[in-house]
Amino acid sequence: MDVNLRVQRYDPAGDRKPYYEEYLLTGQPEGVTVLDALIEVRENVDETLGMRCSCRSSICGSCAMRINGQATLACKTRVSSVAQPDGSVTVEPMGNMPVLKDLVVDFEIFWNKINDIGPWLKTEGPVPEREYIVDNEKMLNLIGTVGCIMCGACVSDCTVLAADPDFLGPAALAKAYRFVGDPRDAHREERLADYVKDGGIWDCTHCYYCVEVCPKGVAPMEWILELRREAEAAGHTNHNGVRHSKVFAESVKEAGWLDEAKLAMESMGSLKEKLSLVPVGLRSLLHGKMPPTGPLHYKRPGADHVKRIFEELEAKE
Repeated sequence: MDVNLRVQRYDPAGDRKPYYEEYLLTGQPEGVTVLDALIEVRENVDETLGMRCSCRSSICGSCAMRINGQATLACKTRVSSVAQPDGSVTVEPMGNMPVLKDLVVDFEIFWNKINDIGPWLKTEGPVPEREYIVDNEKMLNLIGTVGCIMCGACVSDCTVLAADPDFLGPAALAKAYRFVGDPRDAHREERLADYVKDGGIWDCTHCYYCVEVCPKGVAPMEWILELRREAEAAGHTNHNGVRHSKVFAESVKEAGWLDEAKLAMESMGSLKEKLSLVPVGLRSLLHGKMPPTGPLHYKRPGADHVKRIFEELEAKE
């Protein structure tokens, strides 16, 4: 088969912006992966192409990059599964991290965020003579989090990080649950108090991109939601994010649809925060972005059925 790679290039030594270069490889085997094709380019066509790779078995995570606009591992992506109708495949470096050269990005941002969550067990008391022994049953809930290979795909495509560099990010927060849920850790409450601060668990917007792009099925957003439940159960409820989720659910439960004006106002804690929304509301009004019913929020037909679903779920909890 023929492979037409459209690769984003960037030379830090030159005074030029990123550009695209195309490489046409003919006679490639049917099962060729994007990584196979890139290695063929680097070894036999253009030795200046910058890229990372190692295990070629979806274990090390070093070949993570954007393929047709979405972060993934090049070693597990077959060209035949992503080629466009014209046979082309667009390959770019990961997002939300500075590009060093071509497809190589600087992971300093990624590792700094991992370090910020304290990625080690914090124990107290005398050091045991042997290793800490934990029953298997108590560790089963952590299996999903330890599957992370630190490839950075979720960080690359995180929409919140693209807008707010202070957000801890999906990889770090998924790793955070690994320690919050570990019975050997003695600083669970301290961790939760840190994770509810600005840039933490309540800044995730549920876009699901981290779940979609994770090559190992870790589903970081699901662990962020678990951290939220743990934090609320521990009493960390004085936060706009907590208020936002509660008002959202109550609004839909009672009327069958979302009361956007009430959601915005009641999510804020202090009067100063509420007043800060007035300019936003005025701009929304001028641009026709206010709810179609204005200040009125009536009960939608079928709202009783929605309420019944809420009540059944609440009873199960």
